[in-house]
Amino acid sequence: MLAHPADSISNPADLVAAVDLGSNSFRMLVAQAVNTPSGTQLRPIDTLRESVRLAAGLTDNKILGNDAYQRGLTAIRRFGERIRGFDPANVRAVATNTLRVAKNSQQFIEDAQVALGFPIEVIAGVEEARLIYIGAAHEVPAVQGNRLVVDIGGGSTEFIIGKGYEPRLMESLYIGCVSHSMRFFPKGNIDSHAFKEAELAARREIQVISGAYLKSGWKQVIGSSGTARALAELISQNDFNGQSDGLTMGRVTGGSGLITREGLRALKKHLLKYEHISQVQLLGLKDDRRAVWPGGLAIMLAVFDELGIESMEVTDAALRVGVLYDLLGRSQHHDMRYVTVEQFMQRYTVDRDQSTRVGKLAAEFLAQLPKPDSENRSDNIALLQWAANLHEIGLSISHNGYHKHSAYIAGNADMPGFSKNDQARLAALLIGHAGKLGKLAHNPSFNDWRMLFCLRLAQVLCRGRNDNDLPKVKVSEHGGSYLVSLSKEWAQEHPLTEFSLQKEAAEWERVGRSYEVSLK
Repeated sequence: MLAHPADSISNPADLVAAVDLGSNSFRMLVAQAVNTPSGTQLRPIDTLRESVRLAAGLTDNKILGNDAYQRGLTAIRRFGERIRGFDPANVRAVATNTLRVAKNSQQFIEDAQVALGFPIEVIAGVEEARLIYIGAAHEVPAVQGNRLVVDIGGGSTEFIIGKGYEPRLMESLYIGCVSHSMRFFPKGNIDSHAFKEAELAARREIQVISGAYLKSGWKQVIGSSGTARALAELISQNDFNGQSDGLTMGRVTGGSGLITREGLRALKKHLLKYEHISQVQLLGLKDDRRAVWPGGLAIMLAVFDELGIESMEVTDAALRVGVLYDLLGRSQHHDMRYVTVEQFMQRYTVDRDQSTRVGKLAAEFLAQLPKPDSENRSDNIALLQWAANLHEIGLSISHNGYHKHSAYIAGNADMPGFSKNDQARLAALLIGHAGKLGKLAHNPSFNDWRMLFCLRLAQVLCRGRNDNDLPKVKVSEHGGSYLVSLSKEWAQEHPLTEFSLQKEAAEWERVGRSYEVSLK
């Protein structure tokens, strides 16, 4: 994949865009999806990068300060202009570590979505790792056996072992070039003691995962994204590998060079000649990296030492490339979320007949209800089906309050393919599909009442776990008021279900939502 703008576009409808709101930089990649006999490939059309340093704007109590907040929105507005008019199905925007931990991230995301003009997903660390691997795997040479990918970001570092295009072992640690630099090199001051402490702190984090990674093993090591690329360029341009630039640059397709243990140590030795980062003289040291590369260097040295790495090839391809390939996979019905739900159903031994029964009926009810202009009906049907498939996973823990256990698992487990918002919506449907509604009525961010109505009604009607005796039901909604219509004769023959429907109506009335059961 060439990282140069194209002179012309044969079909603008093929354009896709990924926006990566990282802890150090905000990036956007616009590419053309090109179908080939071997599969779909991406041809970059345009790239944008803004050094926002969002992580540097976090206060001690995890509030994103106003300066960083405004820097972020300013960059996002520029991105929004570039992709104005794009089909929403062709754009995916993701946010990473800083917006995972900031207490005011929800407000920032809401403002950022207005500025961008598209939804923004805050993704979990393991999901970030999965997407990073997908991006790197599509851009580096194939290897027989396992591949290790390491991505040092501004606020976190991802470690992934995979084979081919499939990630198998994924971890995200809370060590990043911005946060590490702020912690150990405050105000840009440098000394050997602080650098040693920075290395040891990173090594302690990596030691937690090193055993499993070393046991798995790998044939190829790839460093992806900004920190790895910056270190490779510094090592190469200053000849710290003991080799000429021609031997160290461009080792990976679309790549930026080679990092060696020898080069990292030479870079460290050179850095420690200075007392302040502003004094450092190095070929290729960019101003927007000057304040954060010491932390990145300490983390990379710790990675090499703990995992026994001697050399690492570097690629520019990272999260944003993985986001685009994952987006294309969804459009081609290779959505990782379906795979994840299937794995959860297997893990928690879900009654598949019942989940199918509830999901089918809930989807039929949703299809009868009005579709607001703001609703993506196909996305909501998918979410409703996933909720039906997973609504009983809590039974593996306890029958009492099982819906609470189901919601906790969905809200807190690593679920590849799902954004944090996806998981939050899914967990809310699971906590609300049974029991009292008050817990959601007091949640101002919950907006999926229509889907919850369908899921709860399907669950009540399917209590008998039998396909043969389900009634014909019509549902309607007007201004938030629900009407459920079914045969009076059927209700008389099923007194428990009729009683449950009346209890359901009373529960909705209790939270201020009209719910009528009509028997004719």
